[in-house]
Amino acid sequence: MTPELAYFLKINVAIALFYAFYRLFFHKDTFFHWRRMALLCFFAISLLYPLLNIQGWIKAHEPMVAMADLYATILLPEQLVTPTQETVINWQEVIMQFAKIIYWSGMLLLTARFFIQLGSIIRLHFQCSKSNIQGVRVHLLKKETGPFSFFHWIFIHPQSHTKSEISEIITHEETHARQYHSVDVLFSEIVCIFCWFNPFIWLMKREVRGNLEYMADHRVLETGHDSKSYQYHLLGLAHHKAAANLSNSFNVLPLKNRIKMMNKRRTKEIGRTKYLMFLPLAAILMIVSNIEMVARTTEKFAKEITLPQGTKEKEVTKTQIKSVPDSVVFLVVEEMPDFPGGMKALMDYLSENVKYPAEAHAIGAQGRVIVSFTVKKDGSIADTKVERSVNPYLDKEAMRVIAAMPKWKPGKQRGEAVNVKLTVPVAFRLSNPEPPKAEEIKQSDLDEVVVVGYGPQEDSTPSAVDVKEENADQAFTVVETMPKFPEGQAGLMRYLARSIKYPVIAQKNKEQGRVIIQMIIGTDGSLSNVKVLRSVSPSLDAEAIRVVSNMPKWEPGMQKGQAVPVKYTLPITFRLQ
Repeated sequence: MTPELAYFLKINVAIALFYAFYRLFFHKDTFFHWRRMALLCFFAISLLYPLLNIQGWIKAHEPMVAMADLYATILLPEQLVTPTQETVINWQEVIMQFAKIIYWSGMLLLTARFFIQLGSIIRLHFQCSKSNIQGVRVHLLKKETGPFSFFHWIFIHPQSHTKSEISEIITHEETHARQYHSVDVLFSEIVCIFCWFNPFIWLMKREVRGNLEYMADHRVLETGHDSKSYQYHLLGLAHHKAAANLSNSFNVLPLKNRIKMMNKRRTKEIGRTKYLMFLPLAAILMIVSNIEMVARTTEKFAKEITLPQGTKEKEVTKTQIKSVPDSVVFLVVEEMPDFPGGMKALMDYLSENVKYPAEAHAIGAQGRVIVSFTVKKDGSIADTKVERSVNPYLDKEAMRVIAAMPKWKPGKQRGEAVNVKLTVPVAFRLSNPEPPKAEEIKQSDLDEVVVVGYGPQEDSTPSAVDVKEENADQAFTVVETMPKFPEGQAGLMRYLARSIKYPVIAQKNKEQGRVIIQMIIGTDGSLSNVKVLRSVSPSLDAEAIRVVSNMPKWEPGMQKGQAVPVKYTLPITFRLQ
């Protein structure tokens, strides 16, 4: 659901709730001015409450955050994308498109009707002659039409009324003009155009129009006009048609309600206090709206699995697509790119081609160079870039070898070849290298390739790639077939999105950052030795360990056809909105 659609639905839900509230508490009292303010507030709050952001207050109260977590777990729909095997009609999309056509058609018709009525009033203003009756400037209608007003323009056909009736009409319409009742009429009409499919907006508009007439009728009786003769006058005008619905018409229907309200006993003053009751309802609406937004934000935290910063490509993770532009670069797709011959062939290629630069060897330069590149739709390599630099000579060598790679098997999303960005770390180590620090470890799409700076008489095959039988019980870093989460990388993303919950205390303390977890995937696919390599805070570390420890069994790594234990690192990014 788009934010615009969510906002639109929230407006219509609020209008329905406010109308029910109005009918329950305010419909029968005689505080007409209070009723007018309440109706205008209902419209204003319906439009504004979805925009008010109190997420900070929500997150500061643990019960509210618990409700948001419950909402995210139970009510929010899970977004799953599966490859389409054959072309089928998406009935949901067809229905949505049909509903859009109906909505926009209705809105265009009502908008045209609005401007036609507005134009007819303006046209009458210029066509009618003006006169002063009882000290009030009026427009004299040429045809026998019911009297009405629009802002300060009062329209009347004097020949159709007696002198006393004209006095009542002038008092009635002047009340509309002085109190700017046309503002209420226009505002309710415009909201009705946008929410025309909601039956409650039409009922609310009727209440607005009726209350304005109650106010004007009450003013007529306050000035001393006889109640019965005024009511008979209204009945006599019942057959007259109004010139335009946008105006405040003297004989607006239903007359029965107006007459009943004129004869009704005044409501006691203590009844005014009930108008404060709508404030808690507005507060509840605002809290529920923000809980929904917090829940959606919480759901997104788990999806923040990022690669090295600084990339300028448009990063698009698993999304439903129809046709992917060439400029779009994916990070995760259903079928990831593959080097010709698989992971072992990639290891062999790098082992044979990466050479330790003599200049770097001479100055003792070593470390891990992280290189990013894009596997294009045709499998070619492009946009090679050093994401983490160690030394210019080492950077240049890593870039040279990556750029010279043969074409890959391209990645696919929903059966279509797409551009995919990958990163690979290449570690240059001299003899007896120090183990890498936790701060150096960074998430990558391909496992690390180690280039060791031994003398020319030594075997150039990286020791990290070579596997000795006597070390079978040792946890490997790189093997021919790396461990795989059930359903692959996409399945891992979905698992993390469902499982990770942002700790309440971390939200309170505004803690965020990347927690790097290391675990060993055993020969049976089970996880052990789960530990934090890079810490952010105790609560975020604990949540990351909890989620990783509860993972299902993986497909174990394989070396020379044998399942072996493999060390695996996984970064989990917690990011506040």
